[in-house]
Amino acid sequence: MADALVCKTILKNETLQQYIFDVSTKGREHKLLKEIREASFEKYSSNAIMGVLPDEGLFLSILLKLMNAKKTLEIGVFTGYSLLTTALALPDDGKIIAVDPSREAYEVGLPFIREAGVEHKITFVESEAFPVLDELLEKGEQFDFVFVDADKENYKNYHEKLLKLVKLGGAIARAIMDLNSSLASDPRIEISQVPIGDGVTLCRRII
Repeated sequence: MADALVCKTILKNETLQQYIFDVSTKGREHKLLKEIREASFEKYSSNAIMGVLPDEGLFLSILLKLMNAKKTLEIGVFTGYSLLTTALALPDDGKIIAVDPSREAYEVGLPFIREAGVEHKITFVESEAFPVLDELLEKGEQFDFVFVDADKENYKNYHEKLLKLVKLGGAIARAIMDLNSSLASDPRIEISQVPIGDGVTLCRRII
């Protein structure tokens, strides 16, 4: 499993990535997050690398706490590693809307979410993303933080809708580096490219 995690990362130097894992995540990954990872590999084998990696999870957790985020949106859930990471980082009255077209994968992680005592923070919506985003826009919903780890070909199409859904000063994190050139020229956001996991692009809405 460790080899599969290293293969997914944007840093292709296996020795360096293993060092990062050992130093930054050893003893810091929540027990139930580790159990979700293990259950994901047991269920999906090598396809389990679609999930968020431990170093990405720790980054997201710290970021959410620094932001004092209370209301978040997640597009693309898979087995729920990033979802549980978020739920653990939010206060007890925090709220997460989690959207994924497959409840089957979400069910793999659900027992661990329940064991962590954070299911009350989560509203899971089994759907493609666009209908849900349109409904949230119609309702005038606003979020402190949005995490996107979904179908890569639609990331550019998500961008405009997500900018309307995230609060001024809020952040959008995308687990992809491919559209950075277009994001870098968008004057409505500040952007940082973070070389963790398979690449995370962090955008902060400023306009």
